[in-house]
Amino acid sequence: MTTFRPKFITFDCYGTLTNFQMAEAARDLYGMHLDEPKMLDFIKNFAAYRLDEILGDWKPYADVVHNALERACKRNGVAFKDEDARLVYERVPTWGPHADVPAGLAKVAKEIPLVILSNAMNAQITSNVEKLGAPFHAVYTAEQANAYKPRFQAFEYMFDMLGCGPQDILHCSSSFRYDLMSAHDLGIKNKVWVNRGHEPANPYYGYVEISDISGLPGVVGL
Repeated sequence: MTTFRPKFITFDCYGTLTNFQMAEAARDLYGMHLDEPKMLDFIKNFAAYRLDEILGDWKPYADVVHNALERACKRNGVAFKDEDARLVYERVPTWGPHADVPAGLAKVAKEIPLVILSNAMNAQITSNVEKLGAPFHAVYTAEQANAYKPRFQAFEYMFDMLGCGPQDILHCSSSFRYDLMSAHDLGIKNKVWVNRGHEPANPYYGYVEISDISGLPGVVGL
C-alpha cells in the first residue's frame, strides 16, 4: 500500500505537542482545599467548561479561562478570585513540549511542511512554538480564525490560508472532541491520533494511532 505523503502535516498544539498543564495549575490553586476525589472532579469540570466556553462566538482565551474556572469553582464549592484565572492564563506561554516532540518533528520537517492550528491567542502561541524545536511553515490561531476548534470555521480558515483542501493534509491531534471529529466531518481522511491518554480510542473516526510524536515519521514513510 502506498504511503500517503501530504502537502502539509497539520497539528493541534496544546496537549498534542505542548504539554498542556491546566490540571497542574488547578491543583496548585485549589489542591489545599479539596481532597483527591474532589480535586479530580474539579479538573474534569474545568476541562468540560473550557470546551463549553469555546463553542459559541469567539472571545479572548483569557475570558475562556476566567469563565471556565469560575464555573468550576461554583460547581465545586471553591471560592473564585479573578487573579487565579489570570495566573492560569499567564502560565500558558511558559509550557514546553512533551519530551518526544522535538526529535519527531525535526525528522518530519525535513521533508514535509508543518502547520499548527491552535486554540490560542497570537501573543501566547509564539513562546510555545519556539520551544517545540522544529521549523513550522505556518501557525494559525483561533484569534486569527475568529473561531475555536472544534468549530469548522477554524479549519476552513486554515484551508483558505494554505490554499489547499481536506484531501491535501494529514491532521495530527491527541483529541477527538477538539480536532479529529471535526476533521472527519470536514472530509480529512488522513488523520493521526496521538494517544496521550486524554480520551479513549474511537475507531469510527478513522485514524492511525501513535503513542507519541516519535511514531509520526513512520506514518509518512520517513
